[in-house]
Amino acid sequence: MKRTILILSIACLFFGLSSCKSEYGWAGTYSGIVPCADCAGIETSIILNTDNTYQLILKYQDRGEDQFQESGTFKWNENKSLITLENLDELQYPTMYKLGKGSLTQLDLNGKEVIGDLAQNYVLTKVQ
Repeated sequence: MKRTILILSIACLFFGLSSCKSEYGWAGTYSGIVPCADCAGIETSIILNTDNTYQLILKYQDRGEDQFQESGTFKWNENKSLITLENLDELQYPTMYKLGKGSLTQLDLNGKEVIGDLAQNYVLTKVQ
């Protein structure tokens, strides 16, 4: 009986600590090149902070060295699998992203994952 209680206590401690770690494991910088309708691609970086603020940095390839930067707050969906960047014009910038292990996937304007041959090009990878 004591052994069962000890095993259950260790399991609870393990799950409690791992949930704390995952809560902040998403913070960091995610980068990639996403498709562009009228250029070679858009170099995209999103910095997510633990205080639910972000910085979005975009550079359109083949259009000089200009970068566009936006910042603001983001909100989570109920199960903390999707984020929505706030303070952005939805028609100009994508605002919804799905959180994966070490990645953010840009969603379409309806909050759905892009499917097809280009789907993998909408994934931003976490920079270490």
